[in-house]
Amino acid sequence: MEVDPPAPRTHVLNRHVLVLNQNYEPLSVCSARRAFVLVFLGKAEVVEHADGIRVHSIYRSWRLPSVVRLGAYIRVPQKRILLSRRNILKRDGNRCMYCGTSEGRMTVDHVMPRLRGGSDTWENLVCACHRCNNRKGNRTPDEARMPLRGRAIRPNHITFIQRFIGISDNRWRPYLFLD
Repeated sequence: MEVDPPAPRTHVLNRHVLVLNQNYEPLSVCSARRAFVLVFLGKAEVVEHADGIRVHSIYRSWRLPSVVRLGAYIRVPQKRILLSRRNILKRDGNRCMYCGTSEGRMTVDHVMPRLRGGSDTWENLVCACHRCNNRKGNRTPDEARMPLRGRAIRPNHITFIQRFIGISDNRWRPYLFLD
């Protein structure tokens, strides 16, 4: 009789921590290990702690941070999210923008077909199931009588954290403008 090995547990220090700029603007997400280093070096302060989770050394224990704020303001150039098939599928929630299904493998469709001048941009690429992509073919959604269920837009870095990385802790919600 074969026994499956236990599922690997993720270490507490690999958990996600939200990093805020000095003005409480969300900057990025890092590991708890990196957040501890920032706090210990005096470059950040803990704003929110994870409930009941502690990290222990031989002599001390610390509460695990959930949100940290940098001590100095960091001027960050406009972050651009890489245009890729994977990010298009994530942006649209792995759901067909024509019929709304999330069953089966998804493809990326050009709203304005390439043969008619459509380009590879955030605003022209959407997630589509194979059935809808084949049905639409080289036509526009209006010509195929297949309206889009939502607008295809370029995500910003806050949207990227909200949807792509996910909110691993409800304490992040006010800082990501969700409350």
